[in-house]
Amino acid sequence: MGSTGSTAVGRTGGLELAVLRVRLLAHPGFAPELLALAAVEGIGPGAREWARGLREAYPDAGPDGLARLATRRFVRWAGVGGATAAVAGLFAPVAELAAVLWTQSALVLHLAAAYGRDPAHPDRAVELLVLTQVHPDADSARSALDAARAADGPGDGPWPRAAEAAWRLAAPLAAQAGGWAALRLAARLLPGAAVVAAALGDVAATDRLAVRAMAAYRPGRALG
Repeated sequence: MGSTGSTAVGRTGGLELAVLRVRLLAHPGFAPELLALAAVEGIGPGAREWARGLREAYPDAGPDGLARLATRRFVRWAGVGGATAAVAGLFAPVAELAAVLWTQSALVLHLAAAYGRDPAHPDRAVELLVLTQVHPDADSARSALDAARAADGPGDGPWPRAAEAAWRLAAPLAAQAGGWAALRLAARLLPGAAVVAAALGDVAATDRLAVRAMAAYRPGRALG
């Protein structure tokens, strides 16, 4: 079955992540929010075309079938890890964490498209933050996104900014993996990337995210 939108995500992800890294380090306190906004803008249109193309090619394919196709593709990508994050040294954990969350964002946006939601709509950024457990509900996610859009001016020097961005990006992965993982991740994240590598290979967490997103996007369901 066609994979134009998904292929486009893989082809442009490295460039988009490189640009995103600059924004994350300029405003590390809003790292997950900036990533969600960038994903909707960068991945959303391709996800919309992916769903449109498959529906035209396979008119009998239902939303659940498209969702299963997207899930298989992006869960597999999550297992590959941060291959697109070819950044070494101080900023490697930030880039690798952004890469796995970018893949998870692509999964959610393709699932939204499979169930007839516009993956490029600003509401998808709110839903990304709730589904990845960065925020407990839509209201708090929306407020954080508004603050991220309004943020201006850099923070401290490169090391504090890299550390803060990595900690905030690690939070959703830790939440998905369980409380014990959060402690290990917080303790060992920087300057090494061993725990990040483990998070990148956490296919189970991405699979659980797919289950949550499919349940949320099926007709008659709405995120709080």
